[in-house]
Amino acid sequence: MKARIPKHREFIIAFPEDMAETRQEEAWAKLTQILEDYKKEGKSVYTPTFIEDCQDKVDALKAEYGFEYTIELR
Repeated sequence: MKARIPKHREFIIAFPEDMAETRQEEAWAKLTQILEDYKKEGKSVYTPTFIEDCQDKVDALKAEYGFEYTIELR
């Protein structure tokens, strides 16, 4: 059986090496909540505007936690 997965863009998160693991887990939980809230709107990471719809929220967490991210086509 074959399945074709549509190409989409996604955030690739990189936490600083010196960040405490508990702080990383806290940030990751908040990032996951952004995705869960997005799904509650009936959307997914395959939605063409996923990055644009979530970028302001991810940028706010980036400012708070100091992680970096890139946007990659998968």
